[in-house]
Amino acid sequence: MNRFIALILSSVLWFAALPASAESPFITLASTTSTENSGLFAYLLPRFKALTGISVRVVAVGTGAALRLGQRGDADALLVHARNAEMKFVAAGHGVERRDVMFNDFVVIGPASDPAGLRGGHDIVAALRKIASTRARFLSRGDDSGTHKAERRHWKSAGIDPTPDSGKWYLETGAGMGATLNVAAAKSGYTLTDRATWLAFGNRAGLAIVVEGDPKLRNPYGVIMVNPAKHPHVKRRLVMKFINWITSPKGRQTIASFRIQGRQVFFPAP
Repeated sequence: MNRFIALILSSVLWFAALPASAESPFITLASTTSTENSGLFAYLLPRFKALTGISVRVVAVGTGAALRLGQRGDADALLVHARNAEMKFVAAGHGVERRDVMFNDFVVIGPASDPAGLRGGHDIVAALRKIASTRARFLSRGDDSGTHKAERRHWKSAGIDPTPDSGKWYLETGAGMGATLNVAAAKSGYTLTDRATWLAFGNRAGLAIVVEGDPKLRNPYGVIMVNPAKHPHVKRRLVMKFINWITSPKGRQTIASFRIQGRQVFFPAP
């Protein structure tokens, strides 16, 4: 009996002494709230793990924060949606192996009262000009996320800087998409959101899509490896398996098969 117990104890100690990576290899992926809140990662990542044995630990933040995590070496890879910022990140030597992954689209959400008269619109620039001219309440994420960057780009195209009216009709939440939608519902305001997060959002409180279908509202996502030359701890081999899978025919098919309320909301990059 004592010999049997000793054998069990030695086996337990042997397994405990194994490196964590031998038990469960993983990478840390800094990504956006839209990929997390929509349920996309809950759908994709178990399928990747089943195929490769590699877990993906997601840090869901805005794109700006994800890029800063990558710059500091606090993630192995990024999956974000702000192409210009991504290209600058790579050009500055912070990232390598950037590839297009997929796209979805943005929509403008508004209250049932529709004070700016936007319902049925398909022009984001015209919609923002109406919001500004009527001083209708608009909720901005204000968090340097990919959605916030897109919003600011559209205001610039409209020739309007709303920041002098911050705290008046232009309200900055400094929060993620779900929280910003909650504030829009509470304050009967307009906001810009990605369609996937909107479809997965439960607290609609009379909000509805009022502007959609403008080609300028297309929202592309890219994957980037944090540069292992700058951060030697980056798990290059594991990250490359993830990048190769998510951009492979199988990965693309998995993205395309994800549904919210029976609708495809993410489309593999051409």
